[in-house]
Amino acid sequence: MASTSMSARGSGSWTDKQNKDFERALAVYDKDTPTRWYNIAKAVGGKTAEEVKRHYELLVADVQYIEASQVPFPYRSSAN
Repeated sequence: MASTSMSARGSGSWTDKQNKDFERALAVYDKDTPTRWYNIAKAVGGKTAEEVKRHYELLVADVQYIEASQVPFPYRSSAN
């Protein structure tokens, strides 16, 4: 989950540690957890429940964009 994606840049500054903590918390608090965003925000530190929810929504949008092949892969050359 790179914090350098175009949409993630618009959601405020996230440190590498916050992103790692965010990833771990997503694995712990699934979509059925009633206080999911609050718990994830607490695990991340320095972010509100709304900020982590927005960060997740932007991540989902980025993944959908990538899966739709709308993002060129930087490691592929035109010779491949």
